[in-house]
Amino acid sequence: MTVRLEIDGYVARVTIDRAERMNAVDAETEAALEAIWQKIENDDAIRCVVLTGAGDRAFSAGADLKSGSGLSGLEYWARQNPNGFGGISLRESLNVPVIARVNGLALGGGMEMVLGCDIVIAADTARFGLPEAKVGRLPLDGGMVALQRLVPRNIAAGLMLTGRMMSAGEAAAYGLVNAVVPAERLDAEVDAWVADILACAPLSTKAVKATLRKTAHLSPREARSFQTPELIAALLSEDQDEGVLAFREKRAPVWQGK
Repeated sequence: MTVRLEIDGYVARVTIDRAERMNAVDAETEAALEAIWQKIENDDAIRCVVLTGAGDRAFSAGADLKSGSGLSGLEYWARQNPNGFGGISLRESLNVPVIARVNGLALGGGMEMVLGCDIVIAADTARFGLPEAKVGRLPLDGGMVALQRLVPRNIAAGLMLTGRMMSAGEAAAYGLVNAVVPAERLDAEVDAWVADILACAPLSTKAVKATLRKTAHLSPREARSFQTPELIAALLSEDQDEGVLAFREKRAPVWQGK
């Protein structure tokens, strides 16, 4: 298998397992990732996802150019996956938080997958880039449309128009990365963020993610009034009462997800 899925309690860990190819994504890997995202979406017990690449050299180097689809650039654009690269860069149907564990290079589609995550934790050796123009390609699967919405426009343009790479520190300075740590502390940092997510009410995290994803184009007033199923479920939940009761009783809440 080119992708590993490990589920431990409430946490799903998705690992692109092609270290010898810098975790580049070929057609088989793309299909495996899509199947995994669908499996996670259908498992109500999962409350957090960690996405990473095998080894310590790369999160993902993007599309595997040595196993090309045979499609022209125009044909590839025309048949584009609505969920973006790896089934995640533009995905809107996954309602649990996704953490990108960036252990090395995140280039091209690899960076686009990072853009599709909610929280990004990077080793200080990580590098980010969208170098498609250097090989006559375009960052079609999220890069051109998502990056400029997450960092200043000129920073996005500079990366894509030159093919340069951005360090983990630079990415953090522009707000693309939540935390940068030495490589040996990467897993501990990711686990700390996972623990913090699991300490929150699951319906609340789903509602927050849905609002973030679905209202960015609205004014604050419009966004506040925007009703999503996740928002209504959280507002009507038993967990909201449990949270307040636990606070008053000075104990940890016991979330039921209902």
